[in-house]
Amino acid sequence: MTAPSLDRWNILYRGPLSSCNYACGYCPFAKRRNSAAELRDDARHLARFCDWVEDQRPREIGVLFTPWGEALIHRAYQQAMVRLSRMPHVYRVAIQTNLSCPLDWMREADLGALALWATFHPGEVPLDRFAGQCARLCQAGVRHSVGAVGFKEALPAIRDLRHRLDPGTYLWVNANKRDAGYYGEEDLAAFESIDPHFRLNAKRHPSLGQPCRAGHTSFTVDGSGDVRRCHFIGEVLGNLYAGEIAGDLRRRRCPNESCGCHIGYVHLEPLDLYTVFGDGVLERIPDGWGGAASGAAARRI
Repeated sequence: MTAPSLDRWNILYRGPLSSCNYACGYCPFAKRRNSAAELRDDARHLARFCDWVEDQRPREIGVLFTPWGEALIHRAYQQAMVRLSRMPHVYRVAIQTNLSCPLDWMREADLGALALWATFHPGEVPLDRFAGQCARLCQAGVRHSVGAVGFKEALPAIRDLRHRLDPGTYLWVNANKRDAGYYGEEDLAAFESIDPHFRLNAKRHPSLGQPCRAGHTSFTVDGSGDVRRCHFIGEVLGNLYAGEIAGDLRRRRCPNESCGCHIGYVHLEPLDLYTVFGDGVLERIPDGWGGAASGAAARRI
């Protein structure tokens, strides 16, 4: 796998949306609702970002939406996914989602560019319902990864999910790193049998002084257009809407002691994970995994 061109930008967008229809105990946005005015404001920010992306031709662009909460239950994000997928210079538009939304809006999208990063939340949704949504994605040829948080008590449900998913769908597991020593060797092996890359996520990676694509060919954008290297470094590099951003992007070394989140450490150059994930780096699909049913043609959802 050759390295992506420097003319390709991978952009993580997170607007002011901060609400979710699920009630996960570890999440500060659980069962929080934005007001109608807040949703309209978020939609305006989102439309402005899409306008900016459209003006970036011919530069190749990838977008991953990483909202605080669940975005795809809102029509504005469904429309943005469709719109961005149909832009010829957007090679990928992906979003993190609990997959609780209807799927019919994808009929209008270019499925060659659209992808989903879907998370299963045991206790918030029946396995049958979630697995049924994944099956519909496979039947329609929608590229997607599926995952869950690796709490030890969730292991049986995650195993059941693996059995229910199409063999071509990558199932990732996010490790619980809040509790030191949470996993014993048997636990690590059990989750690794589901996600072959689990041990990579089960530790924080030393990053201080390490070269990283964040701030160079990958960066984050908030609703106001402020650009940062990643979600874990607060320094603002520039603003999308204040002029040409390319001059603010360059190779940088990480100022943090360590990095423990996939959307951060995947860009650390010494880990060489662009070789592992290839064009699936945004939607978290390793190179060689299908993300949809093998040979499935796009058809009505």
